[in-house]
Amino acid sequence: MSAEENATDSTAAEVIEVVGKTGMHGEAMQVKCRIREGSDKGRIITRNVLGPIREGDVLQLRETQRDADSIGGQ
Repeated sequence: MSAEENATDSTAAEVIEVVGKTGMHGEAMQVKCRIREGSDKGRIITRNVLGPIREGDVLQLRETQRDADSIGGQ
């Protein structure tokens, strides 16, 4: 699959809040992000992200239907 085809298979989402660290060793960050385009435009979902992240960053999500479990299982 080329880079162009891969870009069309993803949806942009802007990070609006960094919730906290998650994972067995705190290696992932949990963030709330707002979908910027597509049928779910405007929807806010929670996702786990590896690597450096901050508010205002834009993620390219492969799918937008799934939410991450909240930190602490709440």
